[in-house]
Amino acid sequence: MGKTLFEKVWEAHSVKTLSNGQTQLLIGTHLIHEVTSPQAFGMLRERGLPVRFPKRTFATVDHIVPTNEAVEPYSDSLAQGMIEELRNNCAKNDITFFDTNTGHQGIVHIVGPEQGITQPGTTIACGDSHTSTHGAFGAIAFGIGTSQVRDVLATQTIALNKLKVRRINVNGKLAPGVYAKDVILHIIRILGTNGGTGFAYEYGGEVFDGFSMEERMTVCNMSIEGGARVGYVNPDETTFEYLKGRKYCPKDSDFDQAVERWKNFASDADCHYDDIVTIDANEIQPTVTWGITPGQGIGINECIPTIESGETQSARASIAEALEHMSFEGGSELKGKKIDVAFLGSCTNGRLSDLKEVAHYLKGKKVAEGVKAIVVPGSQVVAQIAQSLGLDKIFTEAGFEWRGAGCSMCLAMNPDKLIGNQLCASSSNRNFKGRQGSPTGRTLLMSPIMVAAAAVTGEVSDAREVFEF
Repeated sequence: MGKTLFEKVWEAHSVKTLSNGQTQLLIGTHLIHEVTSPQAFGMLRERGLPVRFPKRTFATVDHIVPTNEAVEPYSDSLAQGMIEELRNNCAKNDITFFDTNTGHQGIVHIVGPEQGITQPGTTIACGDSHTSTHGAFGAIAFGIGTSQVRDVLATQTIALNKLKVRRINVNGKLAPGVYAKDVILHIIRILGTNGGTGFAYEYGGEVFDGFSMEERMTVCNMSIEGGARVGYVNPDETTFEYLKGRKYCPKDSDFDQAVERWKNFASDADCHYDDIVTIDANEIQPTVTWGITPGQGIGINECIPTIESGETQSARASIAEALEHMSFEGGSELKGKKIDVAFLGSCTNGRLSDLKEVAHYLKGKKVAEGVKAIVVPGSQVVAQIAQSLGLDKIFTEAGFEWRGAGCSMCLAMNPDKLIGNQLCASSSNRNFKGRQGSPTGRTLLMSPIMVAAAAVTGEVSDAREVFEF
């Protein structure tokens, strides 16, 4: 019997089986940022330990860096201090650092792929839950905690339990106005926020075969929101074409040899999956969350669930809590709810293709009065290319604020925060209470084009009715 990509990569990086049954796993690539690394470096200093393989670690700043300031020192002393700490740690340990003055700084999960650091058949770890993004390249990528960041810095390994593998096929063709973000919100809605616990998700089928790398990254990014620690797509010609010529990828004949090696990591036709889920692409419509978890989503033309619709006491309690926080009435329409803020960005949807797609439809339109709209490129490279294409002018002429690269309002560890109970149409990945900086703030997750539709109408809208597809 053949093997899945997960099994192949796991076995290739297994150092040994520990006495507790866990695997000591070699980490091929380690990504760090300014939030979860300072304590880890401090632990190494306390023990007198060096960074074992500094050339396997890459750093950037993203979470706390302000997007509305370009000159240091920043007005936020905490942000300034954390960035300086990372600079010092990288310099002392000979770690490659994509600093704000390099032209390559940005969100860690956007920088890794665009630099060619993210490659098929590798293990990738980062002190950030959305590290699953890198699985789009056929890598096994997962988020880790600060103590594990320490372990990787010190040993280039961590101890992990092996996961089961669920294959998720999405077959058919997505309708116009339906995007990768809708696909993953639909999957999480079906399988639940805990449905992936103990699993790696392997995405495939006709829709994924046709997806670009950036679309695949969007889906893999939110695997963690469905409870799966890992989400990946088997590498193919789309993967190889994306990687060709990128800075940290092999060059010339070495690249051709790498491609042959990468192909061998793809799941075998006769491999065994622990579970298989098949979804019809025709069933997926523009999807928007209405509640306080990514699993509380509905199609744009559906009504918000009532408390009574919950099948269990726990489900009914969850709906009740969400309705109270969101100030929504069960059974009412989500479409038409007035928004206060529109946020376009994040490691889920802050890539060049996201900005190009929105700009195409946004051109000539205006943000509704009373709506604060901001667009935050996921990296300085994304920003540079977007500006060379004139996308920034389209956004600013429409009434969006064009910001510097960073995580921004996705998690609000910076000045970009909701105020009071503002309702935000967001292209980010989490709608938890307080996620966007205000304990009473309210977040609606949706695709970038749906964010644009909400921005120009001032309310939750069906982008298919606002723009011509």
